[in-house]
Amino acid sequence: MTYVFICGSALQGQPDHQNLQSATFIRQTKTQPLYRLHAAQDGWHPAIYQVETNGISIPGELYELTPEQYDYLVSTEPPNMYPAEVLLENGETATAMLYPYELVKQHNWEDISHYGGWVAYKQAVATK
Repeated sequence: MTYVFICGSALQGQPDHQNLQSATFIRQTKTQPLYRLHAAQDGWHPAIYQVETNGISIPGELYELTPEQYDYLVSTEPPNMYPAEVLLENGETATAMLYPYELVKQHNWEDISHYGGWVAYKQAVATK
């Protein structure tokens, strides 16, 4: 089993939640304040990366996935995303899909960290 931290379009109520198939929901959680969040490709998906300073705690959900569910989830992720461990608020680690900072910087994608998470960002832009 693999524990996966979800913080983007596969969250409950989001359009890609079905990509988790029947994975077991563990709990809502958040990361330690070690990450930044950007809106990649005009808000199509989040781009998360680790930072040494000025990080935020990203809210999300923790799931337990079988190897087959994990492989499927990874196969549905946008290009350039890669699995890496993230540190959760309680000190545990989980796998999350991160994005290379170099590409975020190259494309100058909007830093949406101040919204406090992917869902808050999507709700804010929907009401503009």
